[in-house]
Amino acid sequence: MADRAPVVGPLDREARVFVAGHRGLVGSAIVRRLERAGFRSLVTRPRAELDLTDARAVDAFFAAEKPAYVFLAAAKVGGILANDRHPADFIRENLLLQTHVIDAAHRHGARKLLFLGSSCIYPKHAPQPMREEHLLTGPLEPTNSAYAIAKIAGIEMVKSYRRQHGFSGICLQPTNLYGPGDNFDLQSSHVLPALLRKFHEAKIARAPSVTMWGTGTPRREFLHVDDLADACLHAMERYDEADIVNVGVGEDLSIRELAELVREVVGYEGEIVLDTTKPDGTPRKLLDVSRLHALGWRAQIGLREGVAGTYRWFLEHP
Repeated sequence: MADRAPVVGPLDREARVFVAGHRGLVGSAIVRRLERAGFRSLVTRPRAELDLTDARAVDAFFAAEKPAYVFLAAAKVGGILANDRHPADFIRENLLLQTHVIDAAHRHGARKLLFLGSSCIYPKHAPQPMREEHLLTGPLEPTNSAYAIAKIAGIEMVKSYRRQHGFSGICLQPTNLYGPGDNFDLQSSHVLPALLRKFHEAKIARAPSVTMWGTGTPRREFLHVDDLADACLHAMERYDEADIVNVGVGEDLSIRELAELVREVVGYEGEIVLDTTKPDGTPRKLLDVSRLHALGWRAQIGLREGVAGTYRWFLEHP
């Protein structure tokens, strides 16, 4: 592969931009951010019109639309329960959709692609905070290893297309996300939206207690999805290297502390009961975000502010 100039600088606001997964938590936030930034030719497709797991459909879409930039936010995602119960679904769907989009973007001339991974790609017992170089240095958390391996494969695919074909693809690894448009289904949601719904329903029902999984001691970091969307645009305009980049706030708290914060925001006055027969998952997940800070980006939305805004959204979208 011949040397190429890095693809950095302001993105063309008139160019066609494909946001894959535009109806999801992350994709919808990216669409909001791009619209605020003045992009005039956003290209989106609901799954009913474009199944990203269908190679022929994806190829036909890219051949017709020829997007210049691609934000690959589409993914099958879920909380610890969903990942543990349906690992085959998580690895199959994510491998298929990301493979088809990355390959088609390259073959049909996209100038640049952003692939979103996840902090769960890191080993279960990685040093804390987790640095990008900790990837593939130890065993994964078993409950979400299928999803994590699919994401790791996507990272390697982007790197390989860069090395062999000179394709400009970058990979961001966000921490735990939340915000408007989140999934509040207790069977498949992540911990923060699940707690919001549990405490809200307990408040309405005047229930004396709310039960939460595990010991409450695992520590997690939470990033508002609008901050992630801002980081995505920032990186697309200022970064073009093979190395992955963590996206987070650089601070964490225990699940018990999170539950107390959510309870206060919701206004629930009952007791929190811990079901210690249920799994905790990874003991701690905190990202080292020094690489992203060096690119000139930091999170702006505080956790309490973000949770309060997410709760308002939840109330407005029953």
